Amino acid sequence: MSQFLIATRKGLFVFSAPTVAVCRSAFLGDPVTAVLPDSRDGALWVAVGRGRGGSKLFCSRNAGETFVEATAPRHPEERESASARGVATEQIWSLEAGLAQEAGVLYAGTLPGGLFRTQDSADSWQLCGALWELRARWSGSGHEHPGLHSISVDPRAPKTLSIAVSRGGIWHSDDAFETFEPRTTGMFASDVPAAQKADPANQDPHRLVRCAAAPDVLWCQHHDGVYRSADAGRSWRALATIEPSSFGYAVAAHPQDPLTAWFVPLESDSRRMPVGGKVVVARTRDGGESFELLSKGLPGPDAFDVVYRHALDVSPDGKTVVMGSTTGSLFVSNDGGESWQSMHHLPPISAVRFWH
Repeated sequence: MSQFLIATRKGLFVFSAPTVAVCRSAFLGDPVTAVLPDSRDGALWVAVGRGRGGSKLFCSRNAGETFVEATAPRHPEERESASARGVATEQIWSLEAGLAQEAGVLYAGTLPGGLFRTQDSADSWQLCGALWELRARWSGSGHEHPGLHSISVDPRAPKTLSIAVSRGGIWHSDDAFETFEPRTTGMFASDVPAAQKADPANQDPHRLVRCAAAPDVLWCQHHDGVYRSADAGRSWRALATIEPSSFGYAVAAHPQDPLTAWFVPLESDSRRMPVGGKVVVARTRDGGESFELLSKGLPGPDAFDVVYRHALDVSPDGKTVVMGSTTGSLFVSNDGGESWQSMHHLPPISAVRFWH
């Protein structure tokens, strides 16, 4: 029986699949912003808290029974001074592990947009200066500052990763920290002058994910549509328009089939709710040439569920799909999205992630 983690505004919950039963909870009453189950050593990492009070990081090495506070990533003290107001580490937005041969390596993405790496299991963290210096070009979207929400590590090569920044583009590195290059060719922003539409810094990726079995295949839910890359982000192809809408935040890639991915459409940037009040999931099984809308068991026509960037995930075999919403609804499909079970009364859900 697999388990999945549900990060919410008021705690962390562990559920089992396929029965959708709660197993345990932790950090009740506290906002949980990111979770990372580390398959290398069984550790469970949890980021808690947000705002000017800063974020905290905790680790469990006994399957979530108890947690110990670890060192959290922090921007340099001089950047947190009164003279540099607003660049404190407000939120840990993403957590990812290094490869199996990289013991102790973790990556963290923050709000504002910083990329951090630890090589000693969070005893200490390094801020990526190369990306931090690019931050002046990023405008941010939805928050006061741009935020680094997606970190995708290439499973074939240590230190090779791609990251996505809210209104800051997609950037790729082959040396983890030393250099980054933009990878947004083929993407276009709609709300800037024509000469700036292809500028990497103007791109607003909402979520970036990778197919585990075919690592060159990346999927992106963008502010202005949905995209797929078959060459590790060197070029992007705009996919077929999703009806009723190509706007949204979440995308999940099938871990084995590079042609299959799931998206969750919303009406628009100005009306962030399901189109017509009906929750649907858009699935492609042909690389984005076409989409089918899946809604059996999902709420509507009077639903207001929004699925955030990290609140959609798929099991390693590609059969079980889990998503959570801002209304505290948890939806589970055991058949790839064809039909859904739902349960309610959770706090607003920020992230879901399969554990084991």
